[in-house]
Amino acid sequence: MHSLYPWQLADWEQLHGYLTQQRIPQALLISGQQGLGKQQLANQFAFSLLCESPQETGLSCGVCHSCLLLKADTHPDFVVIKPAETKKSISIDQIRVLLIQLSLKPQFDRYRVVIIHPADTLNNNSANAFLKCLEEPTERTTIILISDRPSKLPATIVSRCQKLAIIPPDKSTVLSWLKQQSLPGDPEVLNSLAQGSPLLAQEFANSGFVKLRGDCFKSWIAIAKQQVHPVAVAEEWLKIPEDPLLFWVTSWVIDLMKCAYQIAGNLYNPDLVNSLQEMAQRLDLIRLYKLYDLLLNNRQLLDTQINKQLMFEEMLIQWQELNRGKHYGRSTGTG
Repeated sequence: MHSLYPWQLADWEQLHGYLTQQRIPQALLISGQQGLGKQQLANQFAFSLLCESPQETGLSCGVCHSCLLLKADTHPDFVVIKPAETKKSISIDQIRVLLIQLSLKPQFDRYRVVIIHPADTLNNNSANAFLKCLEEPTERTTIILISDRPSKLPATIVSRCQKLAIIPPDKSTVLSWLKQQSLPGDPEVLNSLAQGSPLLAQEFANSGFVKLRGDCFKSWIAIAKQQVHPVAVAEEWLKIPEDPLLFWVTSWVIDLMKCAYQIAGNLYNPDLVNSLQEMAQRLDLIRLYKLYDLLLNNRQLLDTQINKQLMFEEMLIQWQELNRGKHYGRSTGTG
């Protein structure tokens, strides 16, 4: 309950400063890429605000009445608002219920804390209703918004929040932490795939994503060798979460560009360097850049109603055409 990840100490100092100076923000936006522990940090700040006897470090004591209620998930002044279903929005009805709650005084003598996570899932109606919470703050109430994509939040909401932007830790910190977790897989590869987010790397290791990514790379290579039809692969890829999948494919294309320019020291996929270097020597870079542009555009459209089957077919057919007439040796594979 009162623990922090090693890379969060500097960010906690900022939050601890709010506590020691008694300058508690009415609204705080914690942002940063997925897998950095933003939820953990927000919870620690909330628990400290609610704790009756915080430690010198600012962390909650874990044993007072409030802390015991938090452990039991029954504290009346701790409210968490999140989508009712995965990939759904926070509804206006949820915000209306929150407004009613905030119209009442906190039940205990310390603070009331509301966590909105992920805040970027507020739709237009719920965001407009939520704005009233920020425009008319209530007594001893702090609202913490958590977002992987703060750019999707309305400017009217962002402007009313104090901000804590979480940045990825340095590589040595991530690798040291990953090694301590005794995870399956190469920490270097996990770190690269997770783009420096330790908790995302841990999730990848424990969920079998590294093997899944290897299987996808084999299919990608098979398309390049004209051994399998892009439509068949697109159908298989529909079963895979599209966000990491599109990142994997994009990272392969970026690494191909780096290999073509002989910049192979900082690849997203160091375990695939031999295959990528062999392919990079044979590809038309102008056409490869066009595929890269398509991938970037597709990643921007993931939150829309785009037909995922057609999206995968288009990019895989373009990849097939890019490789038509090329001859790769047996070494081109997953190593």
